[in-house]
Amino acid sequence: MQKSLSSTVEIAPVQSSRYVGRVPGIFSRRTTSPLLLLLRVNLLHNWRRLLAVRNQSRLLTSIISTFVVGYLVLSFWLFYYALKFIAKFPGLGAALTDRLLYTLFAFLFALLLLSNLVISYTNLFRNRETAFLLTLPVTTQTIFRWKFIESVMLASWAFLFLIAPLLGAFGLVRGVPWHFYPVTMALIGLFIVLPGVIGTWLAIVVGRLLDRRNFQIAIVVTAVALLMIVTFVWKTQAVDEQVLDQRTMQALDQLLARTNFTLFPFLPSYWLSSAVMQWAEGIFRGAEFFALVLLSNTLFFSSLAFTRFGNIFYDTASAVQSRAGSSFKLNYLRTTRISQRPVVGRLERLAAKLLWFDHATLALVIKDLRMFWRDTTQWGQSVMLFGLLGVYIINLRNFTHQLSSPFWINLVAYLNLGACALNLATVTTRFVFPQFSLEGRRLWIVGMSPMGLERVVKTKYWMSSVVSLVATLGLITLSCWLLKMGWSDIVFFGAVVSVMTFALNALAVGLGVLYPNMKEANPSKIVSGFGGTLCLVLSFLYILASVLLLAFGTAGLHGQVSWAAESVILFVLLSCLIGWVPLRLGLRQLKNFEA
Repeated sequence: MQKSLSSTVEIAPVQSSRYVGRVPGIFSRRTTSPLLLLLRVNLLHNWRRLLAVRNQSRLLTSIISTFVVGYLVLSFWLFYYALKFIAKFPGLGAALTDRLLYTLFAFLFALLLLSNLVISYTNLFRNRETAFLLTLPVTTQTIFRWKFIESVMLASWAFLFLIAPLLGAFGLVRGVPWHFYPVTMALIGLFIVLPGVIGTWLAIVVGRLLDRRNFQIAIVVTAVALLMIVTFVWKTQAVDEQVLDQRTMQALDQLLARTNFTLFPFLPSYWLSSAVMQWAEGIFRGAEFFALVLLSNTLFFSSLAFTRFGNIFYDTASAVQSRAGSSFKLNYLRTTRISQRPVVGRLERLAAKLLWFDHATLALVIKDLRMFWRDTTQWGQSVMLFGLLGVYIINLRNFTHQLSSPFWINLVAYLNLGACALNLATVTTRFVFPQFSLEGRRLWIVGMSPMGLERVVKTKYWMSSVVSLVATLGLITLSCWLLKMGWSDIVFFGAVVSVMTFALNALAVGLGVLYPNMKEANPSKIVSGFGGTLCLVLSFLYILASVLLLAFGTAGLHGQVSWAAESVILFVLLSCLIGWVPLRLGLRQLKNFEA
């Protein structure tokens, strides 16, 4: 990326890129604008990477392509039959479908906002390309525009990937005309810009004020307040059975009483949902009104970001880069200094009490913990991920009131197992897979140490396994307890999650060694490469196969003990295969690094 830009753009000595305007001799009228140049270079770079991945291994490429196509087909099939089933209810089907779309787009808007916040902070202030571009004779407004476009694209592709089969199934059930689909795509394109602008602005605010104690206290207080609101206010209410039997709008209002906030007319998700549904129903005047509202807000806020955020970005980037160490202080994760003489930090003194570990292993663990804490985006994403899972678990107790059939009890139990396992797969892919690559060009220093690379990788594996096991085992135990399961079921699901934890961590560590990216310091871009995608696909397939195997064998609906024993044995063998083989191949690959 740096070589491509430096070879295309002639660099002239300037004092600061913030005050560079029209510099004679650098960009003539016939040359391409800097923003278009950045877009073209990055598109070519990504296209060549895609071709290189295809030439590297056609088998793995075909596996990922099959997974993508299979997901689209399976999700479309599920959405189509679910919407078709809801539409069969007379008087309630259409209203319930509309409310579900309002709720879905509202929550997706919130998730897009969080995703843009995290990715924008990384791209603007923790990115090597941004630091390189700031040294070029390019205005900071142009740099910000390019990073804004890149952040929105990175944060929104998963949203588009998720929403495409749903809207296709919705259009097929409603019998919409052909022009519904291009109009919906245009509306979604306008919609994703708004959370991008808000998320980028929040990232700039966080980067500017994160080192201030009052701001830190405000963040903690806000997080606690939101958790209390979710816990004590946003709860489902019991509905009278007589009202349910009538199947009226009154029953629908009582069932979905806590989703009324999605009908707030000033939410961008409300504009998008209203435009989509009214266009599907043939009410083109109303759909055009909401489309114009969405368009006007998108144009206003995007023009505001494109013209006014450049200087603010430069000032914030200067403030972030001028800070020493972590901007969010935690005494146990930093080394104190008294009278200019270094002393042993509190974390080292705490680790010294673990006498059964050698000093080299403890030093590596402490180093990884400090590196994780110093990266704001790393622990910020982990807190957001487990926070969303915590909201899910808190609301699990609402499912136990209407569950009386053994079929539905077992279904909810194994769906809960799948949700916890998918969260574990997300953690291992996002945080464990890039650990080896993050050593970067300093890997030869670690390789020359007495520990050796093999011991370093094994230490990273056991550390990540223990940390993720503590979190996942606590989540599965709490969720099973909220579902009012017996202790035998809690022990069984806890054992299953423990086996999955060691298997998924071994898969992530092994593939991280087999497909490293030593040139990239951004964990998000390391994960988005070929190895990270393969790790996510294999983790998903493993979880799907394990949950289905255990559900059919141990649910207790068939009454045969042999089925349960065989399913457990097959699950253990599958876990050993998915974990041991990649880890073993990765350890063997280390010999090439040490050679």
